[in-house]
Amino acid sequence: MPHSKDTVKEFDFNARDFERVRGLIYKRAGISLADSKQEMVYSRLARRLRATGIASFARYLDDLEAGRLGEEWEAFTNALTTNLTSFFREAHHFPLLADHVKGKRETLNIWCSAASTGEEPYSIAMTVCEAFNTLTPNCHIIATDIDTNVLAHAANGVYTMDRLDKMSPERSRRFFLKGKGEREGQARVRQELRNMITFKPLNLLADSWPVSGQFDVIFCRNVMIYFDKDTQRKILSRFVPLMKPDALLFAGHSENFLYVSDALKLRGKTVYELDDKHRTAAKAPARP
Repeated sequence: MPHSKDTVKEFDFNARDFERVRGLIYKRAGISLADSKQEMVYSRLARRLRATGIASFARYLDDLEAGRLGEEWEAFTNALTTNLTSFFREAHHFPLLADHVKGKRETLNIWCSAASTGEEPYSIAMTVCEAFNTLTPNCHIIATDIDTNVLAHAANGVYTMDRLDKMSPERSRRFFLKGKGEREGQARVRQELRNMITFKPLNLLADSWPVSGQFDVIFCRNVMIYFDKDTQRKILSRFVPLMKPDALLFAGHSENFLYVSDALKLRGKTVYELDDKHRTAAKAPARP
């Protein structure tokens, strides 16, 4: 990779190293890295070289592939996962979610498949609480992510106050506890919301997923953009049997699932439901 004249890199990082990283992260997590991501890859993996004490990318990748670095695969994957998120991101989705869940009497089952640092599943939980006007609605949310570091942050439920800036004061007061003393400047999600959510690691490319049953709602937002069309098709085909007949699937603002799945039809802006054929075929949840 060409170096700028006024920048000296700590580690040598060439085109072959970048291609190896691209191949490994695609095989491991289905992520397709564009040519423009070379600098991002260097800066994020350089931290792993420092942490492991390895002096070159070639040696690091050799040791990684040979299994000589213990649990480094997890750190490698975490380093290359992008976790851009915020509370009530893509705000138009949440009124649709509220309308969808209102009036449902059975336990709501919702899957947030790219939970990141937790803002999305907590936004889902707040929306459900508001829809039923209670902090303890009959709802269970499974929140998964491939990145174990961000999941730990999410489960902790502590955020700096600036993360709440775009939220209404009413929501902030109802759903967060402000820190005092050494915790000043921070806020913690109320325990009732945290009780609604189960956080667990999940790789969408894994042969089996630690989720079961059928869901009323699946959030898979701003994830598919990192996958190629074939990978998108495979993942969507696995979502379909996990959707109740009237389930909704929420996508990201730049994602279009109609070109990769014939089982879905558009319900609203980047919101999908099963088409008539698959809705009819969808089975009721199996009873334990």
